[in-house]
Amino acid sequence: MSAFYITTPIYYVNDEPHAGHGYSTIVADTLARYHRLKGNEVFFLTGVDEHGAKIHKAAEKAGLTPQDYCDKIAPTFIKFWKRLNISHDIFMRTTSDMHKRGAQKFLNALYTSGDVYKGTYEGYYCLHCERFIPEKELTAEKICPIHKLPLEWLEEDNYFFKLSKYQDRLLAHFREHPDFVYPAARRNELLSVLESGLEDISISRSSVSWGISLPFDPEHIVYVWIEALMNYMTALGYETDSEQYRTFWPADIHMMGKDITRFHALIWPAMLMAVDLPLPKQIIAHGFLTKDGEALSKTRGIFVDLEADIAKYGLDAFRYYLLREFSFGNDGDYRPARLHARYTADLANDLGNLLNRVLGLVNKNFEGIPAPTTPGEFDDEITAMAQTTVTTVEEHIKAFAFDAALETIWEFVRRINRYVQQTQVWTLARSPETKPRMGTILYNSLEALRFISVLISPFVPDTAEKIQKQIGLAEFDTVAVWGRLPVGLTVSRGEPIFPRVDVKKQKQPQRKETAPPKQKKTKETSRLISFADFQKLDLQVARILSAEPIEGADRLLKLQVDLGTEKRQLVAGIAEHYKPEALVGKQVIVVANLEPATIRGVESHGMILAGSGDAVVLATLDTEMPLGTQVR
Repeated sequence: MSAFYITTPIYYVNDEPHAGHGYSTIVADTLARYHRLKGNEVFFLTGVDEHGAKIHKAAEKAGLTPQDYCDKIAPTFIKFWKRLNISHDIFMRTTSDMHKRGAQKFLNALYTSGDVYKGTYEGYYCLHCERFIPEKELTAEKICPIHKLPLEWLEEDNYFFKLSKYQDRLLAHFREHPDFVYPAARRNELLSVLESGLEDISISRSSVSWGISLPFDPEHIVYVWIEALMNYMTALGYETDSEQYRTFWPADIHMMGKDITRFHALIWPAMLMAVDLPLPKQIIAHGFLTKDGEALSKTRGIFVDLEADIAKYGLDAFRYYLLREFSFGNDGDYRPARLHARYTADLANDLGNLLNRVLGLVNKNFEGIPAPTTPGEFDDEITAMAQTTVTTVEEHIKAFAFDAALETIWEFVRRINRYVQQTQVWTLARSPETKPRMGTILYNSLEALRFISVLISPFVPDTAEKIQKQIGLAEFDTVAVWGRLPVGLTVSRGEPIFPRVDVKKQKQPQRKETAPPKQKKTKETSRLISFADFQKLDLQVARILSAEPIEGADRLLKLQVDLGTEKRQLVAGIAEHYKPEALVGKQVIVVANLEPATIRGVESHGMILAGSGDAVVLATLDTEMPLGTQVR
C-alpha cells in the first residue's frame, strides 16, 4: 500500500466560501476518494488562511478582533465541506498552535540557511492578493492584474529571501520533471518567468501586526503568503518530525486555482531547496469559473447559486456537472441550462432509468438476483468492455481528464442500456425455456450496475452507495472485478435515484395584476419568440472531427465535433447533401444547450445550424474563430 497526500489551497477567511472554493475542493476530494478506492493510504488536507493585512481589515470592518473574526468565518468552511461531502482528513487553521510552532521551526531553518537578509522594500502591493507586484508586471495604471483594483505603494524594512539564487536549480527541476506543473499552459508561463530572471522576495512585514512573528526578529510578522505555504507540512506534524510527516511528505499533489501557481511552483520549491527538504511532486492548477460567459462578481450579482441548484438537482448532480462539463485546467462556464441537460440526459435517463428498469424486471420475475446460467449474444462483449473501461478511466484520471473519465463510464452505461434493449429481456419471461436466459441478462445488467457504482464512487459517492443498496449489497463493494455480485440477494427498487426535474413547474407563476395583456395571435405573431427566449440559446463555434453514416437512416450522419472545452456527438439530417469526408475540418455553429436526444438509436448532444430549401446548407464561418466562441 502506497501513501498519497493531496492538498487544496488554504482559503482566505476574508469572506464566506463560494463555488470557486467548492470546485477546487471537489476535484481534490475526487482524487482522494479514487486513491482510497485503489487501496492507497491517503491524507487529504484542506483548511483556511487566517493571517495577513486583508484579514485584519475585514475584522475591523466587522467590528471584531482578528481572532474573533476568524473564529466566526472558519466554521462556515467546515459546514460548506460537509454540504459538498468532502472527505478531508484534516481541516487546518493557520491560527492553530500546531501550525504556529511548525512555521517558526521552518523559519528558523530558512534563516540558518543563510538565504535570508534584512533590507528595505519599496514597491506596489495588492491587498486583495496579499502580494507585492514586481516592477515587470506593473501596468501604466498601477492596477492589480487579477483584481483590477488600484495598488498601494509601500515602503518598509523587511526580511528578504534569496529567491534569485535558486533560479538555475528551479529551471533544472522544471526540465527534469516535465509533469511538475500541470497543465502545460501553466508550466510554460512559469518557465517564461524563470527564464526572464527571478528577484529576491520580501518574506516579512513590519507594518502588519496580525500574523506569526519571525522567531529571529519578533518585530516582524512573516509575510502571509510565505507562512501559508508551510501549512502543507505543519499539518502533518513537521514540528515534531512525526511518523505521519515522514509517511506523507512530500505531497503528491498541491491542487489550486491558476492564479496562485507562482507561489507554489517557484517560491515554495525554492524555500524547500534552501532548507534541504524534498519538493512536492506535482502542482496542479485549474481554471476559473465563470457564469453564463461572465466573470463571477459579487458586486455585479454574477454568482453560482449552488445552494439553489443542489436543492433542485441534488449534491451528486452538482458534483457530476462540475467534473463532467469542464475540461480540467481550462476556465469553465457554469450554465444552469447545461446542468439541467446533463442531469436529464446522463443521470436521470441513462443511469437512473437503467437501474429502475433492471430492478423492476428482477422484482417481477425472480425471488432474488438470478444466477447467470445461460450465456448468449453480447455477454462476452459486456464483460470485456467492463475491464477496458476500468483501464481507460484510470488513464484519464492520471491525466486529470475527469470529463473524459466520466464519459468513458457513461459509454459503458449506455452500452448496458443497449444490451437490455438488444436482448429484449422483458420478452423472455413468457416461457420456461427462455427464462434462464432472462436471468443471465439481468444478472449481467446488475453486475454492470455494481461495476459502474464502483467507478463513479470517487465522483458521486452518494449515488454509488444508493445503487449498491438497491441491488442488495449490505456493504459497499469497492472492487471493479467482474463476477463479484452474489446470487440470491433481494433487490429493493426504491425511489428513483435521479427523479425528474421539471424546470417549468418550478418557476414562479406571473402575478395576475402584472401580466401583460394577451396579444391576439395572427399568422405572423404566432411564429414570434421573445428576445429573452432567444437569449437562452447557447450558440457556439465547433469543428467537425469525424462524420459517418447511420445504418438504416439515409438522411442522417453521426458527427463528432470539438467545442474547444469538450467533444460532442451530434446527429444531423444532412447526408443527402454532404458527403462525410467533405465535412471533416469544417467550422460550424452548434446549439450547445439543446436537451440531448436519441435519434435512430444514436445519442445526439446538440444541433448543427443549417438552412433548408432546395438544398440543405450548413451555417459556416467566413473566417476561422476559436472553438467554443459564442455566436450572438
